Amino acid sequence: MSENNAETVPLQFNEQSHEDMCVSAQAFYQAVKTRRSVRDFSDRSFPREVIEQALLAAGTAPNGANMQPWHFVVVENTDVKREIREAAEREEREFYERRASEEWLEALAPLGTDAHKPFLETAPYLIAIFSKKFSFDEQGERHKNYYTSESVGIACGFLIAALHQAGVATLTHTPSPMKFLNGILQRPDNERPFLLLVVGYPAEHATVPDIEKFPLEATTSFI
Repeated sequence: MSENNAETVPLQFNEQSHEDMCVSAQAFYQAVKTRRSVRDFSDRSFPREVIEQALLAAGTAPNGANMQPWHFVVVENTDVKREIREAAEREEREFYERRASEEWLEALAPLGTDAHKPFLETAPYLIAIFSKKFSFDEQGERHKNYYTSESVGIACGFLIAALHQAGVATLTHTPSPMKFLNGILQRPDNERPFLLLVVGYPAEHATVPDIEKFPLEATTSFI
């Protein structure tokens, strides 16, 4: 029993047998390892409810002091998507032509990326994720949020996994800087663009880079 004065409710926890635990863990891995970042999107749409349920899943992510320091803007409007693409491509041209080091460009070369981002217009949905260093309560008082980058990053992971589970493709897009999103999407100054997630069906003949993930022993130590 908790020794502090916080109100609590019974934990709902679904304990499984060891065998079922292993089966569940393997099943999730087999499902999620088919997720790939897609850059060739179809313009086919699907029900908004899919997005809504995935965002509800993202909102369950663990976060600092339960401040939930995020805001999601779902963009379907064609004109707004075009405006975002134009602004993003301006920043991307600066990146590829002036900001990026030769080492960085060499690292990106196998992925085939460049300053052209047509998927920002083609895909049926864009989800702009904002992090909030501080929030305001109903009385207008300012309150600091904690572990915002970690919290929003975890929420984005939940969101991507939920969308993949629902059968749609995603692409994490991070033009730098992304402050233009505040202006286009009319978000306040206390919100900082964290990620632009492109969501939709892959184009019919979409391809992805032939890359591999590191094996477990290359990234993990058991002590």
